[in-house]
Amino acid sequence: MNRGFYTIMAAQFFSSLADNALLIAAIALLREIHAPEWMTPMLKLFFFVSYVGLAAFVGAFADSMPKGRVMFITNTVKIGGCLLMFFGTHPLLAYAVVGLGAAAYSPAKYGILTELLPPEKLVIANGWIEGLTVASIILGFVVGGVLVSPKVAGVLLAIDLPLIDTGVDRPAEAAIAVIAGIYAIAAAINLWIPDTGARYPRQERAVLRLIADFGHCVGTLWRDKLGQISLAVTTLFWGAGATLQFIILKWCEQVLGMTLSQGAIMQAVVAIGIAIGSVWAAARVSLKRSLSVLPVGVAMGLLVSAMAFVDFGALPAGRLALGALKISWGALLASALMIVVGALAGYFVVPMNALLQHRGYVLLSAGHSIAVQNFNENLSILVMLSVYAALIWANLAITTIIVLFGLFVAGTMFAVILRHRYNQRQFDSESLIGQPRRA
Repeated sequence: MNRGFYTIMAAQFFSSLADNALLIAAIALLREIHAPEWMTPMLKLFFFVSYVGLAAFVGAFADSMPKGRVMFITNTVKIGGCLLMFFGTHPLLAYAVVGLGAAAYSPAKYGILTELLPPEKLVIANGWIEGLTVASIILGFVVGGVLVSPKVAGVLLAIDLPLIDTGVDRPAEAAIAVIAGIYAIAAAINLWIPDTGARYPRQERAVLRLIADFGHCVGTLWRDKLGQISLAVTTLFWGAGATLQFIILKWCEQVLGMTLSQGAIMQAVVAIGIAIGSVWAAARVSLKRSLSVLPVGVAMGLLVSAMAFVDFGALPAGRLALGALKISWGALLASALMIVVGALAGYFVVPMNALLQHRGYVLLSAGHSIAVQNFNENLSILVMLSVYAALIWANLAITTIIVLFGLFVAGTMFAVILRHRYNQRQFDSESLIGQPRRA
């Protein structure tokens, strides 16, 4: 890997870290203003609505200039969203502005990989990117949880600048101020991302033509025998992953008796598992063998459902000493389950992501293919989060939600496997893997 790849990784790390820390801070802010419980999952919905609504335009924007410049511009938009939240805009609306920046950032972030690297390095690159992203998620949740904790929040609120009234009087606001600084670091790193030299035809600017062109791109990937399988898997993964974040927070609160800060750390444990699975996939699964990981998705869904039947109350009382750290047996078992779930998720999504990027680049272009991917994945997030919010509003037990969620994931992955087998009977679609980009 060349220096440019590592610069991209650094920029992605800080941007993703801030995204995840901001989620915890925004949840804390909603609680401080006594917002209804169902608004919590709506944070992600507002964040990802731009991915769907602007999907027809962000691909063209990403291909209109060097992608390092695109990433710089979009990170400054994220900073603007932080400032809106900091100065009193409702958390849902301010988080939507951050999502606007993220929606335009993503096609550039992933699209530049296909410009910078040959196809045979995409699985390895995605393994590193996903592993580092997961590391940033881990640290982001931990940072967010620590920043909103009473002890650290008290220190931040005690900081007094001479002759300046910052207006910071809530723990969540102090956390958001720190997170805005992390976004600024990411934006500065973006300035060092090299220009790959890739140039695309002049991008269409007429709205209706952009929408029509995007519709053609969506149809192209869904009709492709490899594109439809990888797109279905990544669409399911990201929708399920976003929903699982909130399920884990509520599960930790209601079943394990944890606080928001502690639940945020449990989310970080899941991310550790994803990092393990991502690195494992990068080391073991080539692009040619990417479709062999499909059954792992079924196993992950079944394991999630099984979580609901674990009786944590039957575990021994007391805490296990791990050096200076003391952890309850229930939290230890829950952490082990979360790591395994995350590892399975990372192992099957990294090869699928690489395959989808490859087919999208072959059939379309770097920016347009990632925009199509984002549209489908984030439409899934909007739908699944809306369903989850409705289930919470209906006061359904969290254990029941977990069972339904896991069975849905397992059933959908099994249907994808059957579809791939059908495709293979019609045509050896796997022979298309590794084909060069068409002229």
